Amino acid sequence: MNKSFIKLLTDFGPLLIFFIVYYKGGKNLQTAIPPLIFATVIAVIIIFYLEKKIPYVPLVGAILVSVFGGLTIFFKNPIFIYLKPTIINILFAVGLFIGKLVFKKNFLQLFLSGTIKLEDLGWDKLMYRWAIFFIFLAILNEVIWRTQSEEFWINFKVWGILPITFIFTAFQVPLIRRYKTDEK
Repeated sequence: MNKSFIKLLTDFGPLLIFFIVYYKGGKNLQTAIPPLIFATVIAVIIIFYLEKKIPYVPLVGAILVSVFGGLTIFFKNPIFIYLKPTIINILFAVGLFIGKLVFKKNFLQLFLSGTIKLEDLGWDKLMYRWAIFFIFLAILNEVIWRTQSEEFWINFKVWGILPITFIFTAFQVPLIRRYKTDEK
């Protein structure tokens, strides 16, 4: 099987499983969360098997899915799973800001330098844009789960956040092109 296809499955498979089980299981979070946790842990294991290392983002995501999903099941209260995207996005934003302001390191550059090469100014602009975008996603998640139904929130997670993220990423291409270096 193609490695990039497997990567796609590990990135989106757990969410797809959650979505399917939620709708096939009578729109019940208590039913849909255990397969989400299981699929997320399996995805991290597959990533480790393929890459011989576990990238931080999937690892943090698996830990948070397990903790917040487990709390949702244990307390039979969906607030925990609703808060997970908010907390993840705030952690990413704070991590980027702390990296730059406290440690004088651009953590986005550390994560992506193997993929793209940019001038330092380009990395800084990209990092600040992503940090602000993560804050935007956190606020958006809070607005949605506090004002809409559970079903709307779940659909928004799948059909809203992913397209918004893809669109935001596409809008970063001109910045990347402008500051791209030929250094290898």
